[in-house]
Amino acid sequence: MKKLDDHEIIESVKRGNTSDYSLIIDRYKQKAFSMIYRMLKNRMDAEEVLQDCFVKAFNNLKSFKGDAQFSTWFYRIVYNTTLSKLGMKKRQIEQSMLSIGDEIDIEDTLADTSGGRKATKELLDSLIAKLSPNYSMVVNLFYLEEMSCEEIADVMGTNTQNVKVLLHRSRAALKKLIKENDLEDELR
Repeated sequence: MKKLDDHEIIESVKRGNTSDYSLIIDRYKQKAFSMIYRMLKNRMDAEEVLQDCFVKAFNNLKSFKGDAQFSTWFYRIVYNTTLSKLGMKKRQIEQSMLSIGDEIDIEDTLADTSGGRKATKELLDSLIAKLSPNYSMVVNLFYLEEMSCEEIADVMGTNTQNVKVLLHRSRAALKKLIKENDLEDELR
């Protein structure tokens, strides 16, 4: 059986096959929940926001033009709905970026879930959950969803430079948590 891409599923739903929307839900529910939970840090709230996101996306499918990937469009709904839940009205991102050395390869640790790295990934996931909502969101989108800075900028409603600054600052915050908890050796 051919695996349908997002655009094919969306077109089917727009033609009236609303039951096909369950394919979209199945495809995105785990990753979206993870992103929401990292920002809200509350399971019940995250489940409620996730449901709201899928309802909003379904109700607005007619406005989805297909210019961008569905995932980018949907994650923007996820991000904005989660921010609303948090009660955030404005997001401020600093304009300057300092360069610091990458002592710990966060990308490899997040990407590798095999064997001995699984416990390391779980430890890193728990540290990411301690970051601020914007920091955990950008780390999640960049490393786990493998989105480009341009795609993240679309999701977050900002520009690419701000995403780079936010990504840099989230890495620095994560490294600070690692040092504060004396976990450098465990994560190397």
